[in-house]
Amino acid sequence: MGEYSAVSGIKVLDRAVAIMMAAANKPSSLNDLCETTGLPRATAHRLATALEAHRILTRTADGRWTTGPALPGNRDHLIEAAGPIMEELLEETGESVQLYQLTGTTRTCVAAREPESGLHNVVPVGRQLPLTSGSAARVIAAFADVEVKDATFSRADVDLARNRGFSESLEEREAGLASCSAPVIDSTGAFIGVLSISGSAERFRPSPGQKFGPTLKAYAKRLGDSL
Repeated sequence: MGEYSAVSGIKVLDRAVAIMMAAANKPSSLNDLCETTGLPRATAHRLATALEAHRILTRTADGRWTTGPALPGNRDHLIEAAGPIMEELLEETGESVQLYQLTGTTRTCVAAREPESGLHNVVPVGRQLPLTSGSAARVIAAFADVEVKDATFSRADVDLARNRGFSESLEEREAGLASCSAPVIDSTGAFIGVLSISGSAERFRPSPGQKFGPTLKAYAKRLGDSL
């Protein structure tokens, strides 16, 4: 296929759109992007990497680029699909449920469900939290392949999260708070976000993962399979 033809006259924008459209059509390797758009390898790689940094594109498990969670349509679909699954998880566990997405150097709560009564952990939708602590941060470090500096957890903790398919934390981000988190992976193998439950450390002891890990992992898989 010949070199991509500009349609707006702004070359870098037209090329970036060409990359995005190619990845939206099918998960694409660098060779696929070059073949579809006609762009040189260095240009295609530079633009795809930049779009990935903005979460407009993301990588599948085998390293191909596909549409990312930052696109509004993708996020709306994710939140719609997550709603009933989060309601079921809340009913089964009785604990607060959150859905996080990676947003640059933070994680943002994009959906939440809270128990109607009792002491629980409230994370408002739109709240941005650091990537340096908490079970959701460990999952992001494990499955989103991002480098987290000054984390309170270790590389071994990240490896454990990757191997088990979920992570846990006890009073790591906040005194008296515990959580358990699992990755949401869509049908193409792309990391989409993190499904978490959180609440009083006393209720989650002695091990949040032992108490909720397998259940949470199953719900996260259901969500990913539905996308």
